Formats: sequence, C-alpha cells, structure tokens
Amino acid sequence: MTTERSEDLKTPLTGLPLFVQTVPPVGEPNGVSRPVGTVAHLTAVGTTPLGSTVDWSLVSALRAQASEQLSQAVAADRGRMDKIAQEELGRTIVLDLIEGTVSDRVNAGMTTLPGSDQDALARAVFDSLFRLGRLQPLVDDDRVENIIITGHDNVLLELVDGSLVDGPPVADSDDELIDFLVFIASRSEVNARGFSEAQPRLHLRLDGGSRLAAAAWVTPRPSVVIRRHRLMEITLDDLVDRQMLTPVAASFLRAAVRARKSIVVSGSQGAGKTTLVRALCAEIDPLEAIGTFETEYELHLHELGRHRIVHPWEARPGSGERGVDGRMAGEFTLDDALVDSFRFNLARQIVGEVRGKEVWAMIKAMESGTGSISTTHASDAVAAIRKLVTCAMEAGPHVTHGLATSKLASTVDVIVHLDMRTLTEGGRPTRRRRVAEIIALDPGERETGYATTHVFSPGPDGTAVPTVLPDAYRALTGYGFDLNTYLAQQEVRS
Repeated sequence: MTTERSEDLKTPLTGLPLFVQTVPPVGEPNGVSRPVGTVAHLTAVGTTPLGSTVDWSLVSALRAQASEQLSQAVAADRGRMDKIAQEELGRTIVLDLIEGTVSDRVNAGMTTLPGSDQDALARAVFDSLFRLGRLQPLVDDDRVENIIITGHDNVLLELVDGSLVDGPPVADSDDELIDFLVFIASRSEVNARGFSEAQPRLHLRLDGGSRLAAAAWVTPRPSVVIRRHRLMEITLDDLVDRQMLTPVAASFLRAAVRARKSIVVSGSQGAGKTTLVRALCAEIDPLEAIGTFETEYELHLHELGRHRIVHPWEARPGSGERGVDGRMAGEFTLDDALVDSFRFNLARQIVGEVRGKEVWAMIKAMESGTGSISTTHASDAVAAIRKLVTCAMEAGPHVTHGLATSKLASTVDVIVHLDMRTLTEGGRPTRRRRVAEIIALDPGERETGYATTHVFSPGPDGTAVPTVLPDAYRALTGYGFDLNTYLAQQEVRS
C-alpha cells in the first residue's frame, strides 16, 4: 500500500496533515490487477495517514460509543447546541475514546497503535459520525462523478471522462452498509428521512451538494448511487468555453431568461440538466427574489451568493400511517411550498426536477408569468412534452390528456434538450455533453394541441445550430439575443 502526501487535507481533528491512500483493487490482495472487461482500477482514494491501516470494526464500535455520548450531551443542553458546536464536541469525544483504546491496548500487553494509525482511526470515526464514513474519500475525490454501489463490496466509480473504475468496499457487510444508511438518513437536523423495511427507498442531499439515492429490502443487495455536482458556480459563457453550446445559442437562452420565458431543460440522467439550470439562473438579476422548489436541494442557489434573496423550499416525506386526507404525518409537498410561496413576493419560481405529478407545481409557477425554469428526463425535446403530459395525468383521472396538453402548451415557452455521448479518442473514453435542441412551444390550432418549432437543431457534431426562428422571438434582440449571427449561420446551413 503506497501513499502520497496531500497538504490541503489538513484536519482540525488532530492538526496533522492527512494522506491519500492507494487502495488495491476490490477482491485482489496487494494490488494485483485482474481482468474486468472495460473497467479499470482507481488508486489514490481514501484519507488515511502514511503507512496506516484502519480496523473498520473498531471504527464502528467507537462511532456507536461517540454517538451515544454526543446524544446525551445534546439532550443535556436541551437541543441548543448547533452543528459546529456538536462537531467540536464530537472531536473531543473521538480523541478521548481513541486515547482510551490505546491505553487499553497497553494495559493488555498489546503493541500500541502508531501515531499514523491513530490519526487514521480518528478521521475514520469522525467521518462516520458526522460525514459519510468510508464513502467520504470517494465523495471528496474530484475525479469521481458518480459512485455506484450494488452491495458493500461491489463498488464502481464513474469518472468525469465517462470511464468506470473499481472502488474499495464501503462496509464490511451489506447489513453494516444498510445500518449506516439508516444512520445518515436519520441524523439531519432539519429534514431527516426514514429508511427501513417499511420505507425501502431513500433520497437524500449530502453536504457539499451531492445527491444520494438508495434502495434496500426490495433489491437483492443494497443499491446506492451518489451523484456529485462538480460545477456549482457556472455561467452560460463557461458552458460555451466547455463547448457545451455555441455563443449564439447562449445568447438566445440568455435573452429568453431575461425576457421571462418559461423554460424546461430535458435530457438523460447525468446529461448536465442541473448544471445548465444553474447557468440559466446566473442570468437572473441579482436583486430579483427567487424561490426554488426541490424534492432534495440540488441547485443550491441559496448557498452560491449570486442572488441576494433566495427562498429555498425542500419537500419532506411523511412518516407513519396516512390520515383521512391520504397524507402521512409531517409530509410537505412541492404543491404546499408553491402555495406558501405566493406570499413571499417572488420574482422567479424555479421548480426542480419533474418526475411525476409535481409537474402541476411547475405549471402553477409558469402560469404566474415569472419566467420559471424546470428539468425533466427525456430522450429529445419533443419527447419531453409527451413525458410532461404523462406526469400531469398521474395527478388523477380528473386530468385528461387534453387538459394536460393544453396546460403545458400555454405555459411552457422553450424546451432545451441536452445530449450526452461517451466517445473513444486515442484509446480513452471522453464524455461529451451538448445542448442538442432548443424548441419553441406554442398552443396548437385545436384547444388540446400544441405546435413546436425547432429554433436550434443538432448539427454535424450534435451541437445545436440555428434552424427556424419564429417571428415572435425576434423581439429577444432587446434582451441580448445575437439575431444577426443567428440569421447568418442559418443562411449558411440552408
């Protein structure tokens, strides 16, 4: 096992620098490689000091003791202790427990733990208590985009270039992994989530903006996916530099936001929808009051500091039996949040991902004329309309296909579709994300119909290029749309 020093991983836990550990491939001792098809192996993932090892069963036992002591201290303080104070107390408790462990070893005639192993143990217990335990080094690794777990010892890491590599085990057993998921789901001060046989699915936001989805009891082994959001502070110009869209397409979207057009961003999982929404929101005036409505916080506009007034709402699942109204106790939906928001003098309402009947929250926001933005999964821009119609009909039999279609056609102005492809260049996979389509949506001649116009269509490399511009959108020049360049590129293409 080899290590390399990382000076920027200093921790207040001990004041000593931490190190990045090289982990041998899963299932093979001493770093011996094994054929795994197209899957490579990742090294330098972990945060244990030089030459140290971690006894994870001991970490689990110390975490349980530390958690009990911390809970007693918080209860004695009558809940007045904030998160920072809890972490400071937690550090003290962890160090005391490790000191006691070292003393017990000496008294029992065992060899003492080297200083590096004590540092590693302290960090591992602290991460298990306040962060993500054995998952934390993977979440901290900037090369990792997605962490895919199908059992405690079957871990794949999807890197930013689209390649897959094996990761280290994240627990000693599936039961231990489930127990840890239950622990991190329940420890949130403001939005704890249940995870049990009665509630076998978990969706959770993590510190730093990552999103965790998990399932157990209804799958052969516990399944977990953690998606990291790498690009938080992003603009349309940044995305142009990354060749995600052309300057003229960026000028069109910038103008559409400023003109308060209602926009839906569609694409496959991991295509960059949330990143594009952040970039679109960056075009909103910093003094406009914004409300965000999400099942789990992903946009984090309230943390980026670009806008002075951001009211973030997060849905909360209920618990226990359903009442006479069909709702669980404590449930707070996006519809609830949206109704409340109309008393907050919002200039913009940004609804997060639409996966089901929450589409009505999006429609309500767009009907208010604030220039709302939302996302959904779809294979192309027109398919996004069909997907939203289906989502709207999930609200109940009272929502007909015609009603859903007419509502969407009268509220959504623009659909932006993102395409993601993984190509092989020079023997290495390269992931490319592109704005592939931008369509304008209008009500059709029939009340239940709609009309679409491809303002931008996929070009030879998949990037959206000018196609047909509806006359009404020429007015976007007053908001910064580069009409002359659009028409010039349109003429060249034709």
